[in-house]
Amino acid sequence: MKVSVKIVSFIAAAIAMVLSGLGSGTAIAKEDLRLLVLGDSLAAGYGVAPAQAFPIKLQAALVARGHAVRVINAGVSGDTTAGGLARLDWVMGDKPHAVIVELGANDGLRGLDIRAMRGNLDAILTRFQKENIKILLTGMKAPPNYGGAYVRDFDQVFLDLAKQHDVVFYPFFLDGVATSRDLNQSDGVHPNGDGVDIIVRNILPAVEQLLARIAAAG
Repeated sequence: MKVSVKIVSFIAAAIAMVLSGLGSGTAIAKEDLRLLVLGDSLAAGYGVAPAQAFPIKLQAALVARGHAVRVINAGVSGDTTAGGLARLDWVMGDKPHAVIVELGANDGLRGLDIRAMRGNLDAILTRFQKENIKILLTGMKAPPNYGGAYVRDFDQVFLDLAKQHDVVFYPFFLDGVATSRDLNQSDGVHPNGDGVDIIVRNILPAVEQLLARIAAAG
């Protein structure tokens, strides 16, 4: 009888450990939500200290608002939409739950073919959705020197794809920062630390909308 009691006690303890482990695993999973920022120099943090890069400051803002999120910087300076598409297999290795797609600025600066840009972004969004990764697409503005038609068609790409793929959409990544001398570096293109703060503050509601979609999906 004593042996049976010991066996029962051992089994009960083992079950308790398993259940405890499952509970811990669930908590870790919730706190390990990974948000990838697929972008160019605006995401990479060109010209600012590492602690001032957009992904770092975004994570700090999200954590301050109670979100358990790890923001992954997948920004590459100079990257175009074609470059972002070519890197997809690599960034998938981070196993993100959600992604902010911040690409297109360099396509516009170089006056690249808009149809190619549309195709690249479409393929990027399609791939993420195939992997069940929630998306926030950020828009960009083309320089006016390429003419009204180019600027109009460029802007329309982001609007069309956001509707087509039914993703969270933030119309202009540099909203409130572009053209401001006080918020940009000497090149007039890349935001300084204060500019990054404005970007984070402005985009935060859209990012929280993205996180809400993850929660709703279970």
